[in-house]
Amino acid sequence: MEIELLVIVMQVLRLAVPYTLTSVGATFSERGGVVNLALEGMMLVGAFGAALGQYRSGSALVGILVALLCGLAVALLFAFVTITLKADQIVAGIAINILVMGATRFGLSILFGSSTNSARIAGLEAPSLLLDPLFLAAVVSVLVGQFLLFKTPYGLRLRATGESAETADSAGINVDRMRYSGVLISGALAALGGAFLVFQQHTFTDNMSAGRGYIALAAMIIGKWNPAGAALASLLFAATESMEIWLQTGWIPSQLVQSLPYIITLVVLAGFVGRASAPRDAGTPFEKNRAS
Repeated sequence: MEIELLVIVMQVLRLAVPYTLTSVGATFSERGGVVNLALEGMMLVGAFGAALGQYRSGSALVGILVALLCGLAVALLFAFVTITLKADQIVAGIAINILVMGATRFGLSILFGSSTNSARIAGLEAPSLLLDPLFLAAVVSVLVGQFLLFKTPYGLRLRATGESAETADSAGINVDRMRYSGVLISGALAALGGAFLVFQQHTFTDNMSAGRGYIALAAMIIGKWNPAGAALASLLFAATESMEIWLQTGWIPSQLVQSLPYIITLVVLAGFVGRASAPRDAGTPFEKNRAS
């Protein structure tokens, strides 16, 4: 019984890693005032970059570096469209996700000769999950994220930008720069979440993020735009996904079991979203001359 419980706990922790990394990243983006629906695409491109990097070099470290570069590139594109060009953040996020889905599928065809999956990779070898560098990165992201947002001048400026961009600007804070930094941090962490997924599965498959970016965004909302809260909500969704895996061997129809994480996401959001207050200027493009 104790062994089975330990197996379940370790499975939940493993499933929580991509949710935690991505939801903590989402916290930085939204605290700066940018609603980042492109997390799904950032996670997916990170997974593709990790698979490609390790396949070409044979090194998991190179795979992680390529994943980070890909995630940052997509985040930079998203930031340019939404912050500099001031496009609608929701529409831009969905467009980025569609673009990445198509680009990774095209990349699979060109680089691996398949539209569904890449060649097998070794993944990131670690004695146990607790010593996996990306698991440790998820833990560190929560601790460092909490400290950065609430104990440093940078965090104060970022939160001020998300609450009132005009006030922050009048205080001499470069609003665009702060928003860019939040989006880039979210892109890097989401890419690491994607890298963890592909290293665990040892191959990249088409659309393997499978909605995890959206669930991570929900975890961030449930966690009230707080890294620690987002991590706890990520554990909840990981437990739900673990339950889905265990129930697939039972008598419950597989379609219902597979939809369980999304059903619980809706139920939990319905219970929490009314009690959580988003940064006031989140989703609002900043016009420097708007106050004049």
